[in-house]
Amino acid sequence: MRRVNDVTVVRSMACSVGRGPYRVIFSSDQVLGEHGSMQIPLKPLPILLAAWAFAGFGAVAGSILGRSAGKPGLFAGAVLGGILGIAVAIAVVTKLHWLSLGDRGGAFLGAIVGFGIAVPIAVINLRTPIMPILSCGLVGAGLLFGVGLARGWKRGA
Repeated sequence: MRRVNDVTVVRSMACSVGRGPYRVIFSSDQVLGEHGSMQIPLKPLPILLAAWAFAGFGAVAGSILGRSAGKPGLFAGAVLGGILGIAVAIAVVTKLHWLSLGDRGGAFLGAIVGFGIAVPIAVINLRTPIMPILSCGLVGAGLLFGVGLARGWKRGA
């Protein structure tokens, strides 16, 4: 273990292949935060795009399923589908190690706030196909903002 900029880096895996001067050593580092939880460096663009896509797909699928209950069902289905899409996006980016386990709560709250801002924008601009699609990008931006706030909050505590 070694300390780098107030975090602990742990050599977690090391594997060597070959012998003599041609030996290759593969290793990966894991970063531990102050409380011993693993802190994975964020991959902002893939996380933003994943949250955008999953929330948008969830909202569309939810509105299709809720359409049979009329106009209120269509909007309720879109909102519930979008929230489910956010949960799936966070699970996927965590599984891909783009987001650490400790950041999931802040990511979810930030994405919900972003979705809450995106919904009225999408509803007001339903006549244009581009604005509802672009407004889903606020989910990814909110997710990243929530992670940043949560990480700053943890550092301050």
